[in-house]
Amino acid sequence: MAFASFTALAQKDSTAKDTTRRGIPVDSLPKVAAPVSNLSKIDSVLKYHSPRKAAIRSALVPGLGQIYNKKYWKVPIIYGALGVSASVFVYNLNTYRDLKFAYAARYKAMPPPTGKGDSSDLASVKVEYKTIDINALRNYRDEYRRNIGYSALIFMLLWGLQVVDATVDAHLKSFDVSPDLTMRFKFGPSQMAGTTGVSLVFAFK
Repeated sequence: MAFASFTALAQKDSTAKDTTRRGIPVDSLPKVAAPVSNLSKIDSVLKYHSPRKAAIRSALVPGLGQIYNKKYWKVPIIYGALGVSASVFVYNLNTYRDLKFAYAARYKAMPPPTGKGDSSDLASVKVEYKTIDINALRNYRDEYRRNIGYSALIFMLLWGLQVVDATVDAHLKSFDVSPDLTMRFKFGPSQMAGTTGVSLVFAFK
């Protein structure tokens, strides 16, 4: 009977209102501002600044995508690189044609075993190629033929790189680079590490 009365008393005490705990007023609770989404801002930027348009314009006309991205300082660099590669391609092409003609003229002028060769084209050969051995002319001709392919490949690669640059730059238009993204050194106690010293702080706001 004593055990039963003790259990009933304990149950009664557990259901009773605890007056030792103080309630926290609703107004004193910390108010956390809801994060503002930047999706609408990004969508508006992408709507009027399309990476697809930047890529197409750069593919058609070099530097036009950079102008669309308002990165005007890149245009002289692009045309300088493409101009140098195009000049190298034209130089290799012209030199290859001269060496090819010189080799053909020297080969025709060589007398066959039973007669004389045709030397009518030798007068049109450049002076610097007349004294070169015919085997050296053939090697030079093959070398410049390879250089034509290399210079054309470099020109196409530079063209493609400026298209990629315009596309990536257009994609980064929606990337937040505001001054709120900061990196600084902080001297003193660190709440996160629980120590005192020098901290490298990245603030994303």
